[in-house]
Amino acid sequence: MITKRLRLENTDEAMSLLGEQDVLLRQMENDFGVELSLRQDARLNELVLTVQGPPSRVDRALKSIRDRLDDIRRGPQGRGPQAPAAHRADPQRASGDMGVSDLPPDALVRTAYGKVIRARSKNQETYIASILERDLVFGIGPAGTGKTFLAVACALRALHQGKVNRIILSRPVVEAGEKLGFLPGDLLEKVHPYLKPLYDAFYSMLGPQRFRSWRADEVIEVVPLAYMRGRTFEDAFILLDEAQNTTPEQMKMFLTRMGSGSRVVVTGDITQTDLTDTVTSGLIRIMDVLKDVEGVAFCRLTEADVVRHPLVRKIITAYERWDKKK
Repeated sequence: MITKRLRLENTDEAMSLLGEQDVLLRQMENDFGVELSLRQDARLNELVLTVQGPPSRVDRALKSIRDRLDDIRRGPQGRGPQAPAAHRADPQRASGDMGVSDLPPDALVRTAYGKVIRARSKNQETYIASILERDLVFGIGPAGTGKTFLAVACALRALHQGKVNRIILSRPVVEAGEKLGFLPGDLLEKVHPYLKPLYDAFYSMLGPQRFRSWRADEVIEVVPLAYMRGRTFEDAFILLDEAQNTTPEQMKMFLTRMGSGSRVVVTGDITQTDLTDTVTSGLIRIMDVLKDVEGVAFCRLTEADVVRHPLVRKIITAYERWDKKK
């Protein structure tokens, strides 16, 4: 951890740089993974902005702050029309690129907390390579194999590289019978419990504040499967999670929402369907329907790819042994 300081000329300059009630300061903290604080040096009668964090992040934050400060000091003629919104919802500029431009060759993104996300098994490497190369990929495997987490990382990478303009998240709401109108609250409140696992992945990579900001600006859009009919998503990264709980009709409807410039990742575990015994899983059906379609990839992950607590792999293996005996 290092600490660097930047002198500001007056309170008006500080307000322009940091925003009312420090809203831009907090955004920059999330964007660059640093701590910012403004204090008055009574001895020198100066305002001092302190930046603290890992050296590389502090340097990136200071460069961005100095660039913005130069625009402010040049005045309206030099600032350009977009300067006041420099840290709002532009996913490429506001995020500090999430370290995509200076990552190790085998890494996907760097999280808001400085952690590098990369594959941790051969099957995961194949899965990631397929997502980066294909427009439609199915990730199939048991819990804990990273199929959803890595798909989220790939979505953020595509967003930061400008390959897509937004991310669409969806899940079937089996427990509510897809009838959300009877639940209290607005749409997001109704589906929140079902999408929480997806939120957790974004929280760990973006931080909760930036995720909420991007969701509010619809850079990240949450769409329950039942509400997708009639829509077409262009230039988007579309992620359908828990796809084993879709019906064949729902799966067909979902896949035909794909517009130009979009890519789709579908994840699921065919051993954990919550559908009734009389209903065929859309994920199981689509594996047969699209098995010979060029441009579609089916990636299998196994208990050997489990990256959660070491006991999770043992639990999955124990259940498989029990099922075989039964």
